[in-house]
Amino acid sequence: MIKTLRRRSRALRSGASFWSLRYTQDTVEYLSVRDGVVQPPRRVIDQGVMVTALAGGGGGYAATSDLSEAGLQAALDRAEAWARASAAISLIDFERVWFPSPQGHVEAHGDALPARRDVLDLLRREAEAARFDPRIVDVLATAELRETEEVLLSSGGGEAAQRARYVIPNLMATASEGSDAQTRSLGGQYNGVCRQGGAELLERSGLPGSGRRVAEEALALLSAPRCPEGVRSVLLMPDQMTLQIHESIGHPIEMDRILGDERNYAGTTFVTPEMFGRYRYGSELLNVTHDPTDPAGFASFAFDAEGSYSRKVYLIREGILEQPLGGFLSQQRAKLPGVATARASAWNRPPIDRMSNLNIEPGSSSLDAMIASVERGVLMKTNTSWSIDDSRNKFQFGCEWGQLIQDGKLGSVVRNPSYRGISATFWRNLAAVGDRSTYELNGTPFCGKGEPSQIIRVGHASPACLFREVEVFGGQS
Repeated sequence: MIKTLRRRSRALRSGASFWSLRYTQDTVEYLSVRDGVVQPPRRVIDQGVMVTALAGGGGGYAATSDLSEAGLQAALDRAEAWARASAAISLIDFERVWFPSPQGHVEAHGDALPARRDVLDLLRREAEAARFDPRIVDVLATAELRETEEVLLSSGGGEAAQRARYVIPNLMATASEGSDAQTRSLGGQYNGVCRQGGAELLERSGLPGSGRRVAEEALALLSAPRCPEGVRSVLLMPDQMTLQIHESIGHPIEMDRILGDERNYAGTTFVTPEMFGRYRYGSELLNVTHDPTDPAGFASFAFDAEGSYSRKVYLIREGILEQPLGGFLSQQRAKLPGVATARASAWNRPPIDRMSNLNIEPGSSSLDAMIASVERGVLMKTNTSWSIDDSRNKFQFGCEWGQLIQDGKLGSVVRNPSYRGISATFWRNLAAVGDRSTYELNGTPFCGKGEPSQIIRVGHASPACLFREVEVFGGQS
């Protein structure tokens, strides 16, 4: 495709001072087995081009699925027209802006995608293994197989391409007895077992052998007491830390949200530009990085949708907020440093500031040591519900699985463990950060933001983390 686009782009004519083509092809197949029955597979192929143009001090864009020379020229003409029409009210003087022009070609990480038959066989086996007890009333095993290709060409000489593959498995088992039902899963409601790669991810995901274990845990929750209420220590495992990082660090420090762009749809933030470089976001144990360079990260890339090269950057260091999640254009508006994080969910969406791989760096505490340090607390795994206010500050999260910790010992299972807090103070109660042995790569395919809406994949790697003085309660059955 890069050869075809290169040839056609050379024939394009424009009065714009700068223009670029961003081609995206997304191929995805959805496989599932429900209660032993293979569901009809779905396969979707989506491709097109977003054209961006700078002209007369303004910036404009237009998208097309017509990849012919005429189709590309028409899109470029529309983008240039929008640039000139918007110049008088633009937030940025585009005469002073020159987008990055990346070079290079990056192939996908990992093996090829697994064969459909092999995946369905695995889903069937695990679903069958989960149905060993009549109280297991629903089992759903799923896998999403995805390949993406992105090409960026620009009048400034940019010519770059990158490919990626993803295998996203999940398994959910629901147990019911009387009027009560409990669900346990491999990756949660938000498909949290998310990494970049091919067939090798099926084994590494934990899906093989998960059917019976997940069902046994659902049954254990049926007879478990509700999580007690009160102020306690909370030990969050990496799959729940994914949600905690995402909602109470990632979204609050997005630069476009700080600038007010998201207030009509996804809300604002308690973070202000003056906080960077001085605000204590968390305890000295909190170190947060933006790292799209990890090949296995769910949202890794070589360059973002504006053409900026990826690199690992500290956003919070020893608890102090250093810089926001803001792409090239947001940096021009805010006059703040940022990172390569302008991303679009598809060819017909413009790039906006998005999390990619937002991670907590490992600490020095083993899981056993963290448990041993707790007098009264709860270990929680796997998000099942979330709520956070418009400023991404006050939050309330629920988990699938909880276990009491009493006098340094891990004890009985509790159902519907939940906790609440305030982002601006919660992270200051971070008392221990797990070492590399507790560290996991996770993420979600379902981060929503933007107008029109964009649903995009994000990655979050984290160790287990211990927090003190947290309000804990038992959610509804």
